[in-house]
Amino acid sequence: MEYTSGVASWRKVLRRAVVGLLPRRSAERRPGWSVGVPLIALAAGLLFTTTATTAGGTSLREDRRPELAQLIEDRREQVASGQQRAAALRDRVESQTEALAGSDDRVAAQRDRAAASREAAGFTALTGPGITVELDDAPQQGDGMATGDASNDDLVVHQGDVQAVVNALWAGGAEAMTIMGVRVLSTSAVRCVGNTLLLHGQNFSPPFQITAIGDPAALQRALAESEGVRLFKNAVTHYQLGYREAVEPSVTMPAYDGPGGLRSAKVPG
Repeated sequence: MEYTSGVASWRKVLRRAVVGLLPRRSAERRPGWSVGVPLIALAAGLLFTTTATTAGGTSLREDRRPELAQLIEDRREQVASGQQRAAALRDRVESQTEALAGSDDRVAAQRDRAAASREAAGFTALTGPGITVELDDAPQQGDGMATGDASNDDLVVHQGDVQAVVNALWAGGAEAMTIMGVRVLSTSAVRCVGNTLLLHGQNFSPPFQITAIGDPAALQRALAESEGVRLFKNAVTHYQLGYREAVEPSVTMPAYDGPGGLRSAKVPG
C-alpha cells in the first residue's frame, strides 16, 4: 500500500463527505442513514489520514524480532570486547608487578606469596584424572512434542540441575572444574536463561558438560549422595532427559581467566 497516494485519495473522501453533509435544495426529508454515511466516511478518512501520517511511509506492524536479535548480538560483542580489554589490563598489571619485583623486596615477597596460591585458586592450568558429567534435554518427537503429558519445564535441564552437579563435585573433593570447557571457581555463578547456560558472559546450549579433576571414585560417591542429582536422575527415568558419567584417566584444564574479585560474601550462620 502506498501511503502517499492513500493520503490523497482519502482527502477526496473527506471532501465528498463534507459535501454530503451540506443541506440539499430539495424539499424532501433526508432519511437518518443518509446523514450517518457521510459521518462514518469522515471518521474513517480521519483515521486513515492519521495512520498514514504517523507511519511516515513505514509499516506500523513491523516485526521487532530482528531488532531483538541484533540487540542480543550487539550485547555479545560488547561482552567479548570487554573481556579482551580486561585480559589486556591484567597482562599489564602482571608485567608492571614483575618489573617492580626486581627492585622492591616487599613487592617481590607479596608476589611470591600470591604465586604460591595461584594453583589452589585456579589461576594455573591443571592436569589429572577426573570425571565428566553430561546433562541434556529430553529428546523431541517428529512432531516437536515429547512423549507423555510432561510440561516443557519437565523436559529441559534447569539451573538447579547444573548447580547440583557442580556442588556435588566440589563436595567430593574436586581440585579443578570446567563447565563447557570454561574453567570455573567455587565462586563462579551458574545461570540459566531459558534452556541455555550463561557463564562468564557466554551462552551455551545443551548438552551441558561439567568436568572435574579429582579422585574419580570419590567424585562418583559424592554425585550418588547428592539429593539434587538423585532428583535429576528420577527425571531422566520419567521424562527421558540425558545423564551421563564418564571417568577421565587424564584431562587438562585451562587456567581461570575471569575476574578474581568478590562483589559480596556471606559466612554461613
